[in-house]
Amino acid sequence: MILAGDIGGTKTILGLFEDSGGGLIPHHQQSFPSKDYVGLEAIVTQFLAQTSEPVTAACFGIAGPVVDGQSVTSNLPWVVSARLLAQTLSIKSVTLINDLEAMAYGVAELKPEEMVTLNEGMRLPGNAGLVAAGTGLGEAILFWDGQRHIPSASEGGHADFAPRNLLEVELLRFLLTKFGHVSVERVLSGPGLFNIYDFLRSSGYGEESKAVTERFAKEDPSSVISAAALAGECGLCLKALDLFAAIYGATAGDIALILKATGGIYLGGGIAPKIIEKLKDGTFIGAFTDKGRLSSLVATIPVRVIMNPKTGLLGAARVAAPTAA
Repeated sequence: MILAGDIGGTKTILGLFEDSGGGLIPHHQQSFPSKDYVGLEAIVTQFLAQTSEPVTAACFGIAGPVVDGQSVTSNLPWVVSARLLAQTLSIKSVTLINDLEAMAYGVAELKPEEMVTLNEGMRLPGNAGLVAAGTGLGEAILFWDGQRHIPSASEGGHADFAPRNLLEVELLRFLLTKFGHVSVERVLSGPGLFNIYDFLRSSGYGEESKAVTERFAKEDPSSVISAAALAGECGLCLKALDLFAAIYGATAGDIALILKATGGIYLGGGIAPKIIEKLKDGTFIGAFTDKGRLSSLVATIPVRVIMNPKTGLLGAARVAAPTAA
């Protein structure tokens, strides 16, 4: 039996899979609130206590850089070690990979109906890219070796935020006073959406409604902003979501250029499926293709939103499977 994990700043999903040789057969799966635990070992121990099936191999996709089998997570106070996990859990083989690398492996497991197309483009052999906004911003590369895509980790979400117009320059200045260094993740993530909203509110681009203020006290602010925007209940929230979608598109377009991603761009993470109607309204693709002299090239690149929230889990299981190519 294979143990797979998708470890994020908000939740950790674990699953058991059987490698049949012809594909992965899912067994028990469970989600855990990451911040309620002191480390990954505690979650895995609790999960495995529910099964008597022997686990022979495990792979965990984790939100943070993995160096020499160890990761200091970006959005959790955890240090995760493959060696210590193997010892603690008595598992012979434990692999740690970046969560976006795991998601990239999972793309090959998806069915067409598990994705929504934003730009049909012309899919050609070549590199592909993965951009995932959620608790943080993850990016991964899918290198084309002439026959298949080879996933590779990236920490591009922590690259500098590059404003494209005067409004975004104002946003950068606002965030510089707050953070000092402004990465793309500071604007393109769940907390990033609130940062955009806070900028617009503080800079006089709209008034916060009483209903939104009341909901902020009880709910996750980013979820409140996106829900109120999509429902047409708050003009300020809609402005924030419009700017977020434009920055998402521009960032994805940058990655498309960097990789010459003729194989396509995939959008993963928890935010894109929740704001899919906003992503489909043209704001995202308008910014994605707005690349000056190379706009025509970027316009030919397919863009698809991953709707299956367990893509990273599937990818981690694929890496752990003995039959993985």
